[in-house]
Amino acid sequence: MHADRTTPRHPDPRVPGGPTPRFTEPVDTALRAAGWEPGRRNIEQAEIWADTLRAHTSPGGHRHAVFPAAVEAWAEFGGLTVTPTGPGRQIAPATVDLDPLHGLHMARTLGDLGRALDTEVAPLGLETDNQSLLAIDAEGRVYALDHTGDWYLGPDIDHALTDLVCGITPVRLTASRPQIAVSSGRRGRSKTRPTVRQPWEWA
Repeated sequence: MHADRTTPRHPDPRVPGGPTPRFTEPVDTALRAAGWEPGRRNIEQAEIWADTLRAHTSPGGHRHAVFPAAVEAWAEFGGLTVTPTGPGRQIAPATVDLDPLHGLHMARTLGDLGRALDTEVAPLGLETDNQSLLAIDAEGRVYALDHTGDWYLGPDIDHALTDLVCGITPVRLTASRPQIAVSSGRRGRSKTRPTVRQPWEWA
């Protein structure tokens, strides 16, 4: 696997008078506490995860998709456990474990979502409080999958992390592509964060 090793540069929101920050202060604080910093890019670990996922075949013969958007997200954020630093705006904020191997045994589920969205989908991590699987598609859009349905978290990982850490209510996916149609249904993640069962059929 060959990847671009150019390190992206992002403005530091702590510099007064600097460019517009990439993340809001609560999200930036939570990410830095987890070990992230601008320019973080562990491509070697991302390639290990990519190889592990490619090598896995479910008992039903399902395989994982691996693509550049997923590898880049793993390289920058993989291995971090991001814990919110304050209350959520609309719902309880989520603690996020950004390890794609949480989805190792979810190849069938992710493949089904990818076919419904006419794209490829790879695992991204886990919401540890309610065991929702986080996933990313080939365009960089991020989703959560749990026992109540499939949820659109944003057009890229920055938006998704902001929604999760700040407790912003996501929207339920319909049968259409998320940027075309989303339903008015809201995800069952209340301020009290009810305990939910393990959501998916393992395949």
